[in-house]
Formats: sequence, structure tokens, C-alpha cells
Amino acid sequence: MAYVVTELCVDCKYTSCAAVCPVEAFHEGPDTLYIDPDTCIDCNACQYECPIDAIFPDYDVPDKHKESIAVNQSEATKFPVIVNTKPPLKGAKCIDPSK
Repeated sequence: MAYVVTELCVDCKYTSCAAVCPVEAFHEGPDTLYIDPDTCIDCNACQYECPIDAIFPDYDVPDKHKESIAVNQSEATKFPVIVNTKPPLKGAKCIDPSK
């Protein structure tokens, strides 16, 4: 099992989840984050840190976001590892966590 960042993260890219990851499984793309399933140890720390609920265990990804499982697997290692927090993008597609 691994955790998966869904497309809910696109244009948001909140990074508190990456900062709590003990194994540096997060990778930073231009407009979203990805989790490398080969690095993820299923500790669940990231899921609780995500302010927009964009992270799920692979067995619990909602049907409408199932393609995110393959996307994380294929895209994660194309981008650099991220371990620190950065300001979020808060772009046009971003969900406001305060609502």
C-alpha cells in the first residue's frame, strides 16, 4: 500500500504533508505534489497534514480520482524530492481549506 496525492492538489500544492514525511516520498511538480509509491512507508502522517484532503491510501482513493494512483507512480520520480514547506500556489483550481 502507498498513499496517493489526487488531482485535488493541482494548483494548491500545500507542502505541509511533504514536511512530515519521514522517508522523503514526496516530489514537487510544477502545480502539484506526487508520492513515490516505492518510497512511501504507509505511515499516514501526510494524510492528516493535508488541509484540503487530497491524499488517500491507495485502497481508499475515491472512484473519480482512481487515475491518480497511476499518475503518482509514473510522475513522482520525474520531479525533485521536496522535504520542506513552501508557500502554496493557491491557483485557480485550488480549494480554499478555510471553507
